[in-house]
This record gives sequence, C-alpha cells and structure tokens, in this order.
Amino acid sequence: MGRLDGKVALVTGAARGQGRNHAVKLAEEGADILAIDLGHDLDGLAYPMGTADDLATTAALVEQAGRRCLSGLVDVRDHDGLRAFVDAGVRELGHLDVAVANAGVCSTQRFTEITPELWGTVIGINLTGVFNTCASVVPHLVAAGGGSLVLISSTAGSKGLPFVTPYVAAKHGVVGLMRSLANEFAEAGVRVNSLHPTGVDTPMLGGMAGLAGYLAERPDLGPLFMNALPDNLIGVEDVTNALLFLASDESRAVTGLTLAVDAGAGNR
Repeated sequence: MGRLDGKVALVTGAARGQGRNHAVKLAEEGADILAIDLGHDLDGLAYPMGTADDLATTAALVEQAGRRCLSGLVDVRDHDGLRAFVDAGVRELGHLDVAVANAGVCSTQRFTEITPELWGTVIGINLTGVFNTCASVVPHLVAAGGGSLVLISSTAGSKGLPFVTPYVAAKHGVVGLMRSLANEFAEAGVRVNSLHPTGVDTPMLGGMAGLAGYLAERPDLGPLFMNALPDNLIGVEDVTNALLFLASDESRAVTGLTLAVDAGAGNR
C-alpha cells in the first residue's frame, strides 16, 4: 500500500529535475499523474529548458511505476491552456487530490542589469504561473472533498538574496499566495503549504552561472548563500521526501506551513 494509493496528482515543470523526481515518486506511492512542462527554451535565460523528449521520459518512468500519466506541453503562463489541460485530465482520471506547483526558472544579474523582459519572464513563470496553477486546480480539489496543494518556493522566499532579485520577489510572492489560500480553502478541506529548498542539484543551477563572479566582487554577501550543514547542494530526493509528507494524509493537520528543506541556510 502506497501513501497515495488511488489519488491523482498534478506536477508542473515535470520534464526533469525536481519535477520529474516528484512525479515518479508520487507514482511509486500510488498516484496517477498529470505532468506538464514548457518544452522549449526561453529568451534571456542562460540555460536550456526541459524538452518534449524529457517530458516523455518522465511519463515513461511514471508508467514503469505502474501508474497512468497524462502529459502535455503547457506554459504555466497560459491561464486558459493550463486550465483546459487540467480539466481534461480530471475528466479522464476522475478527480484531483494533489497539485504541485513546481515549474520555475532562475537568472542571475545585478539589479541594474534586470530588463523588463527578464522581470516579466521570471515573475510570469515563478509567480503568475503558480497563480494559474492554483486557479486551475483548486476547484477540482474542492470538488474532491479536499486535498493537498504544494507550492515550491525557495530559501529565496524567506530572505533577501542578492543578484537574483526577480526570483526572490517571485518566491516571496508564492508564500503570500500560499498563506491566503490556506485560510480561504481550509473549510473545504484543501491544505496549502510551501516548500523552501536551498540550492538543489538540477539543471536550473545553470541560471546561477554568473553568481560566483558577482560574489567575488562582493564577498561580504557570500554568507547569505551558505548552508549550515556541510552539503553545498541538496538532492532532488531531499525535496521529494518532504513533498511526499505534505502530499499524503500523514500531513492531514498541516496547512499554511513554510517547510524549509535547506540544510539550515535559512537559519544562518
């Protein structure tokens, strides 16, 4: 018996990295999966996005775990397209019990180097995309009699990290969204929480490529990025382990929580 037997879960940003691991582990615990990702690169970002083939690999891994997977190339900034995918997936799989707003991007630059286009991309995916995800899934979670909505924030959602300002602004916004929804939908049995990882060993680290140079110029700011535990990075499994708790009925009395999986970075 898995912790999520009979449940259906949505994961955004599921093509690789954290999202893929979340989707596969949720499936191994018994959930059927709705998996989406963008599938193409974005102007202004210094690293490649997940591809359609990456998403197909995630779907295959879910199916190898013995669960169904409905996958689609969907931009979380596309409110109507995302809602249409979720609605169609729920019609086919019957209900929705868990949603993980995981899709995100990162870019490193001085504040004076931020363009309106870059700001729009990072805020659009990391905050507006989370809003769109919530708007698409909450009616289905309510209709199912309750469920778990997990928003992936970051250590950057709890303190002011320099040289990643759009990312920090978006991840702080995710916390405000989580706290508001946790109160508004508690009566309907919908639990809403956020996860706050430190640096995770995934391809999104490509968005941090310029950070070492900026910190070489400002070594006084370096300690803001340091973990307390000796790991410089954590693994995707560390985040997924916390997610499985929040997604399952083990956390039935937990809502409005900012759960740090940050090797102590937020406590420094």
